[in-house]
Order: sequence, then structure tokens, then C-alpha cells
Amino acid sequence: MSVLDVVALQLAAEPGDVAGNVKRLLAALRTHGAGADLVVTPELVTTGYDLAMFDERGRELAEPLDGPTVTAVAEAAAELDTTVVLGILERDGDALYDTAAVILPDGTVHPFRKTHLYPDELTRFSAGEGLLTVDTPAGRLGPLICFEHAFPELATTLALAGTQLLVIPSAVPIGYEYLLTLRTRARAQDNQIFAVACNLTGNGFSGNSLIVDPAGEVLASAAADETALRATIDLSVITRERDQEPALSMRQVDLYRAESVERLGVETAGDQ
Repeated sequence: MSVLDVVALQLAAEPGDVAGNVKRLLAALRTHGAGADLVVTPELVTTGYDLAMFDERGRELAEPLDGPTVTAVAEAAAELDTTVVLGILERDGDALYDTAAVILPDGTVHPFRKTHLYPDELTRFSAGEGLLTVDTPAGRLGPLICFEHAFPELATTLALAGTQLLVIPSAVPIGYEYLLTLRTRARAQDNQIFAVACNLTGNGFSGNSLIVDPAGEVLASAAADETALRATIDLSVITRERDQEPALSMRQVDLYRAESVERLGVETAGDQ
């Protein structure tokens, strides 16, 4: 299937109110996910994003992937026949992970654990150890979580693995909207793939979710209110863009090392 209906559920999440957040998420999913091939939620939408709260209540609020929240979302995904990318605080043994769970209509769950943690997250979460791309009825998805779209190498690695859609659950605060919008467009255009960035809103978070095409053009964008952002995308555009500018296939990886750069000029004190 080449043409897809994609939804970003830009929601607020009340810190610590898992039951209330999940109830509202499921209601929004059933309302706006009908007819959609893919639904993306914000980062940590089930718990809210509050690092101090995680210090005190992280283990209480986190759930395993076979817990009640993922199970309920999987049931909704099956009912709607849609793929859902769910931002959740995952508990696995003694470790807590900031996770994007890719949930297929058949109930299969593929977790991606945030690999590049923001400095303030390092003492709260364990880091994931690998990237992921998932074949779904909505195309091949490559999850990244918030801060990770600051690293162009991650998106390019996913694109080289065949990813067609970057899915980016995020919790970008007010005042940093430009990071969300600029980096999402850049990562899409760099690699000539689609990108769906779904951001938390309310409680200090900016909203401004967006859906971007392989040319870096914004197909749909949100302001700060809760909303269901929707766009129709055509995956065949990826091939068209890459035929027009075959940058990804013309990479010269032997040059992409610091030691390969010829340094000219006068040494500075920092070079000594």
C-alpha cells in the first residue's frame, strides 16, 4: 500500500495520572484513529514527562510491555485496523526505559528504547542498545524519541536500513519549538523519507507537532492546543525524490571521519 492516512495525536498528559491519561488516549485513538493507517502519540503520554516525579514514583508508574496499557492500546489498534506508536514508561526488571512501542493491528508489539538520553535523563532511565525499523501495514517505520532527532546519523542509519517513515514521539518544552520543527524537516529531507513528530502539549510543553514529506515540506502542522493532526502521504514520493537527488546513494563514508579532515592554518592554544 503506497498511499497512507497518518495521524499524530497531540495530547496533554497529567503527570502521574496514568489511568486518566490512558482513558483520554484511548478515547482520542478511537475517535481519530478510525480510517487511519498509522497513529503516533507523544513521548511518555501515559505518565506525563516529569523527571522529578520519576525519581519518586518511576517504578510505580512504569509498566511492562505486557501490562494493561499496551494491552488496551493493542486491542484498540486491532479494532481500528491501524498501527500505533505509543510513548510509554517501560519497566523491565529493575530498569526503566523511555520507550516507543510500535503496535501492529495483529497485536504484535515492537519496543524501541530511547538510545540517546538527554543529560537530565541519564540518572532516570536506562538507555536502549539498538535502533529499530519495523515493517508494518503502514510502511517501514523507524522510531526516534525526542532528543534523538538531534543526531543526523540516527536518521540516516534508519534510512539506509529501508525506513520510509520516521516516527518521533516527543516532549519538547515551550521555547524550544524550533528544535522540533527544524530538526524534523531536516531529518526528512536529509534522507528523503517521511517524518511524523508528535509532541506533548500542556504542562509546559509546546505542541507544534508536524508531518513532513521527503522534500522537507510540511504537510500538516499543529499549534499548541490538543489536536489530531492528519495527512495523506504517498510512499512512492520517496523514490521520486531520490531519483531527482540521489544523495543517499552517493555517500562517501571513508571521508566521514575526523582523521580524514586536512587541517590547515595556525595552531591555537587549544590544539597544543
